[in-house]
Amino acid sequence: MGLISRTLKVTAFGSVATIGLFFGSTRNDEFVPMAATDPIFQSPFYKKFNPNNNPTTHDLCVRRIPLDKIRPELLEKKGKLATSPQRAFLERKYRAETPDQLWDRKDLLKNEYNVGTLITDHFEVLEKTDDLITIRCGDTPRHRDVRPADGLFQIGAVVKPEQGIAEFTLKSCFFQGEGKADAVPMGPWMDWAHKQYTKLWLESGVLKNVVR
Repeated sequence: MGLISRTLKVTAFGSVATIGLFFGSTRNDEFVPMAATDPIFQSPFYKKFNPNNNPTTHDLCVRRIPLDKIRPELLEKKGKLATSPQRAFLERKYRAETPDQLWDRKDLLKNEYNVGTLITDHFEVLEKTDDLITIRCGDTPRHRDVRPADGLFQIGAVVKPEQGIAEFTLKSCFFQGEGKADAVPMGPWMDWAHKQYTKLWLESGVLKNVVR
């Protein structure tokens, strides 16, 4: 049974053992502070989609893996490591309306996630470098303009040979795009739940697609 299936049992059955499994599996995922000067807040995408500089719910989760645990082929070519965690993104919604987007696992596995790639009618790749991919979320990518609810993900993977590790990061930034907001878009409970989902997302993506 996979990590996601096990985690879903928490909701379905309230299993204490499964809750322990989830927190044990994600114990190495670390949330670190994001400074006001973080590059995501300076990006042209943030300024375009959050024109009123509304308050954000944001976080940065980090997972470090020893290089000898990484699949060797992912270390041979720049950019391969950064695309691997994307493959946890499968969500099935509105498929009939968007058959040209990425939906099937086989397509997710082979895609290079270049700029403009649309995924499950919920994600759009905005920028891609060797170490970082920026993705817009929060609504269908068919909604091109400023949105009532919007967000950016940045998925990073950096090889640090001097430390003998690969460092994976998942950065999230959510905000109200339209109008002026006085409060952050997520309250304490939703913020906590989002962090658990972030850990699950990062951990499952790394374990399924990166670790040998």
